Amino acid sequence: MSWASRLYRGETNLDFIGTRKRWYAASGLIIIICALSFALRGFNYGVEFKGGASFQFPTNGTSITADSLETAFTDAGVPPGEAPQVVGSGSDQKIIVNTKTLKPQRLQTLLKTVADDVGVNENDVSTTAIGSQWGHDTTISALEGLIVFLVAVTIYISLRFQWRMAVGGMIALLHDLLVAAGVYSIVGFEVTPSTIVGLLTILGFSLYDTVVVYDKVAENSKDILAGSRTTYSEAANLAVNQTLMRSINTSLIALLPVAGLLFVGAGILGVGTIKDLALILFVGLASGAYSSLFLATPIVVDLTERDPQYQQLTKRVVAKRSSEARKAAEAESAGTVLAGARRGLPAPAPKVGVRPNRQRRK
Repeated sequence: MSWASRLYRGETNLDFIGTRKRWYAASGLIIIICALSFALRGFNYGVEFKGGASFQFPTNGTSITADSLETAFTDAGVPPGEAPQVVGSGSDQKIIVNTKTLKPQRLQTLLKTVADDVGVNENDVSTTAIGSQWGHDTTISALEGLIVFLVAVTIYISLRFQWRMAVGGMIALLHDLLVAAGVYSIVGFEVTPSTIVGLLTILGFSLYDTVVVYDKVAENSKDILAGSRTTYSEAANLAVNQTLMRSINTSLIALLPVAGLLFVGAGILGVGTIKDLALILFVGLASGAYSSLFLATPIVVDLTERDPQYQQLTKRVVAKRSSEARKAAEAESAGTVLAGARRGLPAPAPKVGVRPNRQRRK
């Protein structure tokens, strides 16, 4: 049977648990890179978070473009905070230009200057002044929601499975958040409310994938302490292999439409308003699939096998397998002697240092 067929059937035997230190090191390196980006580059906050003025220019019946508006604002002495964004289509198409915070009189003067420059009636242009307090309140609300979500998830996983799985799941979630935020910082995309929404959305996907693996781990390790056939790490590794194809399928189905938004919508078509949401979703979904397989379950194994009960289980399994291997070797040796006797061959000489069995005296 080919490897692809075994993967599809969940019959692969990849050593996810045995190589967990490699994945810990890789994740640690990624987190360090993200932390350095936080410290050195920071984030490119949008107008909703740092405050400013927003202008919406209609394009229907005009010849204005994003480049002409950027040039007009720059010539007026107030360059846009970022490249103008084209939103909508047809008669509803508009170009949004965000600038720094302006006083009301300066805002009206700038609007008249730019409108005259690009040939647009200033009454057709929508202007909005946004204070930084709105972004602050949004951030606080998002953090409160995140804390409530994490607490609720921790309680659920602890009751449904065990507290060690809750710890592994929370570490995986925090890993996904840091990686997604780090990529955002490195790339330099603008942080908008859509970014916050996307950041909270990826938590649900990461948690779903992790719980699927946990359910299989719990099934494979049920009543495992009562026997001596397999260790907890082996049961967990089997569970990851059994759910590997499901994780791959789920991730691909989720990533394909998001990749279309990011690479086609934002990259090729230039729809800038969706790139902030698409990037955070793409990175978060990929990181969630990775952490559920390579971080969450290995962390559970490390925590579980510190328990003396599971350490004793490992010793019993090793002892039983050593005994079975010794018996198999003795049986093989006895079979070789018997086969030789039947062919008339002399019995093998005893090993050095081992006394031959003495015949009992009659």
